[in-house]
Amino acid sequence: MTTEEKLQHFHEACIADANTRAKQIIDEYSSALEKTFEDHKHENTRRAQLQLKIEEEKIHREGNKQLALEQVKFRRVLGCKQDELTNEIFEQLQKKLEQFMTTSEYILLLEKQIAQAIQFAGKDEVHIYIDPADEKLLSHLSPQYREKIQISEYSFMGGTRAVIPHKNILIDHSFEKKLQEAKKDFHFDLGGNNNE
Repeated sequence: MTTEEKLQHFHEACIADANTRAKQIIDEYSSALEKTFEDHKHENTRRAQLQLKIEEEKIHREGNKQLALEQVKFRRVLGCKQDELTNEIFEQLQKKLEQFMTTSEYILLLEKQIAQAIQFAGKDEVHIYIDPADEKLLSHLSPQYREKIQISEYSFMGGTRAVIPHKNILIDHSFEKKLQEAKKDFHFDLGGNNNE
């Protein structure tokens, strides 16, 4: 082999080695770039998913807040409407009671309440009161009860009240008391389980 051929062979070997090394460096650099790109892409995807989750939670919280505000508003409106209807019902009931107080059945009711109070008191002294508005009915009551009845100083919307002083007992059959109890115990059943 001549020197020229040796040089040519050496030159080709150097070029081949340089090309191999260059290819290896380029492959390593490409792999590093590819890995960096994948890591960057993965990190961006993770951040985007995290941001999406944060926004979803924020929207969910805001939706719950709006729902709670609407529920409070609805309950307030419902409560006002229920109060309005309750008052209307009890106004009508009071009118019905006033009409009932003009009937003979009312006189029978008074006599029944008076008889029950006398029976309950037994031998003890009993004071039986009727409403001042019922004073005109006194003459319609049975004579056996008239002497035991007093006219109350205070109106109680009809019915009777009886006091047994010895036992410190009040028997309250007044319409006022009955209406108060009915109004206190009255509620609308809307057919749902969320009536808190």
